[in-house]
Amino acid sequence: MAEQFFIYNNTFYPVSTAVITPENRSLRYGDGLFETMKMVNGKIMNKDFHFERLFHGLHLLKFDIQKSFTKNFIEKKIQELVAKNKHENVVRIRLMIVRGNGGIFDPENLFPNYIIESWALAEEMQLNENGLIIDVFPDARKSYDIFSNIKSNNYLPYVMAGLYAKENKLNDCIMLNTHNRVCDTVIANIFILEGSKIYTPPLEEGCVAGIMRRWMLEKFDLKDYKVIEKKLSVDDLLNADEFFLTNSIYPVRWVKDFSGRIYENQKVKEIFKYIVKQIK
Repeated sequence: MAEQFFIYNNTFYPVSTAVITPENRSLRYGDGLFETMKMVNGKIMNKDFHFERLFHGLHLLKFDIQKSFTKNFIEKKIQELVAKNKHENVVRIRLMIVRGNGGIFDPENLFPNYIIESWALAEEMQLNENGLIIDVFPDARKSYDIFSNIKSNNYLPYVMAGLYAKENKLNDCIMLNTHNRVCDTVIANIFILEGSKIYTPPLEEGCVAGIMRRWMLEKFDLKDYKVIEKKLSVDDLLNADEFFLTNSIYPVRWVKDFSGRIYENQKVKEIFKYIVKQIK
């Protein structure tokens, strides 16, 4: 296999290269954010949504954004990395922004330092045949504040939920907020079906502002279905007709088993086919 590279602040490095020092604020405090994007045939899917979320997060975290640090600049660097790694067709991109070095009260500066990674993906999008097995993560509750909806490098509750899922042979875990209502999962947003209505928690519940979640709310237009934001309890999930998750890499994944409740996927299959046709 050919050597793979990543970009750190305009420079290509082999993937085994260490570029972060112990003084880095992202390493010390989780000071930064990230985007996970999917590129198909040289085009970033939902590119505008990704860059809107990225720059909203950068402003929220008070980064000092230079005039040259634009979405066109970032996209150009992504294209350069994909070409150097010889990735074609379908590619996963991870863009991470970190603050740089310094203590908690005295960062050296507020400039964004960036890391871009890329991985080749399978070309054909398919609905997961077996269905996901998921449950609630019991050990943390997510609060809602102005930082709750961003893709933060400070990801500890989700990291621990991921470990819990692995230990308990689950595919994913549901995060609850401080009101014990449904928030999101470790790597996805949540959607349930009741008849022709598709429900997802509103951002005020503390969920990550997912790109496919936004696409579902703004662009999903399958006849007879309606997507609605609604506060959801665990009981709402248990009483749903069907259940699926979304993220930028896997637009729809069917949940088969939540806390022992078994779901069918007839409507999810229809929704998946529609979404794949639209986003292609």
